[in-house]
Amino acid sequence: MNIPRKELLKNCKNPLGMEELLKQADSVLRTWQPIWSPFVTAPLREEALEIMSPLNNLHWHTDGGHPGAERQRLQCIRYEEERPTTAESAPIEGVRIEGNFLFDRASPNDFRQSLEMIGVPSGGLGDIWIRGDRGAQALCTPNTAKFLNNRTSSIRDVQIRCEAVRKGELQLPNQRLTKIFSTVEASKRIDAIASAGFGLSRAKIVTQIKEGRLRLNWEPIKQSNKELGVGDRIQCEGRGTLKIISLDLTKRKRWRVELLRQ
Repeated sequence: MNIPRKELLKNCKNPLGMEELLKQADSVLRTWQPIWSPFVTAPLREEALEIMSPLNNLHWHTDGGHPGAERQRLQCIRYEEERPTTAESAPIEGVRIEGNFLFDRASPNDFRQSLEMIGVPSGGLGDIWIRGDRGAQALCTPNTAKFLNNRTSSIRDVQIRCEAVRKGELQLPNQRLTKIFSTVEASKRIDAIASAGFGLSRAKIVTQIKEGRLRLNWEPIKQSNKELGVGDRIQCEGRGTLKIISLDLTKRKRWRVELLRQ
């Protein structure tokens, strides 16, 4: 069985990442040995699962180390007759990243960039989340955890130190319950809908946008007056994801918005 790479990569939004996952699939087809990918971004994961779903005899399982993880590892499995019904957990370890950020707030992306500067490959790191003003915690591959143990780096003028730990020793992000609800807004603007969906004031949503903490369909957004449509998803750092299920104009010319919050 040969994978039609050119056909699958046609109009692909993440061609480099997809090429690596197709190489993984090729290897699984030849050897029958399941393989875990490095950590991949959410847009690449979603596109890959959609593009490769028609491939016969291949099953993809994802695991990011905690429910709702944005960055995840993908396992490709070849099967002959029945699709696998159970899956093993991905090999994932943890890292504590300590530093004094009392007077210099840092974002998860600041920590990611700092670790990549000292040699950590992008695919070695999963989700990173802030732990107050004392640093952050991260999920990573076992090799990355070993590499980072006792290493130091810096974020601006703040020195950070890494300690490899088992995943179970981390204080994982709280799991958000899936919830469907509706709201009525004067417009379809992202600041209005995000404010209602995340329970923040519109002023705070605008600040989140300016600071790069709010994304639309996984991409940073700069315009608070951007109008949304059905199927759009809003990601807010530390607050989960909103998906627009429906948009209906009321008799009073307002918008009834049905949202899925995760």
